[in-house]
Amino acid sequence: MAALKERMSKRKWAVASGGGLLILLVAALVLALNKSGATDDAGQGDLFAVQEGPLTISVAQSGTIRALEQEILTSQVEGSTTIIYLIPEGTLVEEGDLLVELDASQLEDSLVDGEIRVQNAEATFIQARENLAVVKNQAEADVSLAQLNYDFAVEDLDQYENGTLPKEINDAKGEIALAEANLEKANEELAWSERLYEQKYISKSERDSARLTQQQREISFESAKASLNLLLNFSSKRQIAQYKSDVAQTKMALERATLKATADIIQAEAKLKAAEAEFKQEQSKFEKLQRQIENTKIYAPRAGLVVYATSARASYRGNQEPLDEGQTVRERQELIYLPTADAMVAVVQVHESNLKKMRLGLPVIVTVDAIPGKTFMGKVSKIAPLPDAQSMFMNPDLKVYPTDIEIDGLNPDLRTGMSCQAEIIVDQFDKATYVPVQSVIRVGGQAVTYVKKGDQFVMTPVEIGLDNNRMIQVLSGLTKGDVVTLAPPLSEASAAQEAGSGSDNGVNMDAVRSSLEESKRLDAVRPQRPMNGNSLPGMDASMIPGAGMPEAGAGAAPGAEDMRQRFENMSQEERDAMRQRFENMSQEERDAMRERMGGGRTGRQPRGGAEGGAAGMGGGMGMGGGMGMGGGAGAPARGPASAGGAR
Repeated sequence: MAALKERMSKRKWAVASGGGLLILLVAALVLALNKSGATDDAGQGDLFAVQEGPLTISVAQSGTIRALEQEILTSQVEGSTTIIYLIPEGTLVEEGDLLVELDASQLEDSLVDGEIRVQNAEATFIQARENLAVVKNQAEADVSLAQLNYDFAVEDLDQYENGTLPKEINDAKGEIALAEANLEKANEELAWSERLYEQKYISKSERDSARLTQQQREISFESAKASLNLLLNFSSKRQIAQYKSDVAQTKMALERATLKATADIIQAEAKLKAAEAEFKQEQSKFEKLQRQIENTKIYAPRAGLVVYATSARASYRGNQEPLDEGQTVRERQELIYLPTADAMVAVVQVHESNLKKMRLGLPVIVTVDAIPGKTFMGKVSKIAPLPDAQSMFMNPDLKVYPTDIEIDGLNPDLRTGMSCQAEIIVDQFDKATYVPVQSVIRVGGQAVTYVKKGDQFVMTPVEIGLDNNRMIQVLSGLTKGDVVTLAPPLSEASAAQEAGSGSDNGVNMDAVRSSLEESKRLDAVRPQRPMNGNSLPGMDASMIPGAGMPEAGAGAAPGAEDMRQRFENMSQEERDAMRQRFENMSQEERDAMRERMGGGRTGRQPRGGAEGGAAGMGGGMGMGGGMGMGGGAGAPARGPASAGGAR
């Protein structure tokens, strides 16, 4: 046993010694290469001799064929409804044929209720209309009666002041004159009776009778004068005041009657307008329901071939459920396409990296999977100004622009919904110098390639043009016959990316320095606050995302545990969507997600590295809800990011 341990110890020492020697040899070799300005890190992998000759710059995209002009039939029924009849796809139909029938049962029930409401509203409207006539007639009668009473009151006042009162005054004066005359006559008779009585011509009784008559006449005279005084100072004034009061009262009654009549008429007219508006509204709703029921049946506006909208759009709208009976559709949803001519277009989705190559009128070679061996020519006729919203929703990192390619001539063999491949010809060169795109990388913002010089590879700056995703045009820096490596070393590119190349790449560095100095000045005068573990100098703790939240290990649940709980509570569809979302993430987004969940690596993995991270996360999201964090250091992606669109 001791001998065995001794042999194992010697073996370990030998391995360690060999490993250390190897490290020293590699370090010495790298140092020597750095001093000489050349490198052989490219190795003796695949090589390529620079070619010179014809070069075609093109963009290849898959797409779908559709008619250039077509009738798009949509659901015109409000809300959501169910398909109860659907004509088979591919059927040749004539004008007027029934294509789709939607469920109208709820609409028919609403139609019955709507008819009842229309009848009630119509009855209310007729009643309001007749009531307005009654109110107007009554108002006119009330105003006329009030006007008549007022006129009578005015006439009564005038009649009394100018007729009755003067007559009563004259009558009273006449009574006074008559009483006075009677009194004078009685006085004369009394005086005559006194003389006769003294001469014994009449008896005492006759004399007393004359005296009594004189007294009665005197009382009548005084009474007449008192009546006139009463009439002038009391009775007439009171009567005039009464008549004037009657005039004022009847005048106010006339005004009240006029105002009330106006108010009653306005109220009746308002009720009539409201009843009329309600009647028209119910009538409009009823007619709308009738139209909605009519819209549940969709007929062919012209002869043509039936194509389901889901079939025509499925290739670039994701996985859509095929149109079928029993399916629920929404208002304005496209259901059926009816091509109106044999002229066709190919609709492709151009990635944003190729958008700068696109322009209207570019020639296109189209091949259709269903018609092998035949090609169609076309040209770019439309480029969408914004990326496709559906693609952005499915994958926010994917930006594609729908592009229409009008195919030349009439092509009866083509059908809407066919899959196709489109090669958009961007440019053609009869004589161009070119190399594979993977042989060119960027170091400090400069496109370079590694040219073999003897046993070494020398980094050579090049000026590049357009590429076709396979070959890239070299404008200067290489000549025909130069041998370049297809696996250039990425250490220089990584170092320049991490440390900064020092090149301004066309950026106004003076403006950058000025902004930096201004930021430092503002930070110096900004009030400082106590910092916690998450704070930055010059930044309030409330400005830190997540500030105030408990940290992991201090009572807070770790991010991975919280994500696991959420994943367990998801439905299967939500899990599939989340898994798809993660698979579409970039490497930086995956690293950031791991850091938020407490499983991040130290340092960022360059984009385009090993697939260990994606496999770890993608494989860890299972039905059990666990989330495994895979990771692995990877190498930066090869290929240039040229100004001409090289990748």
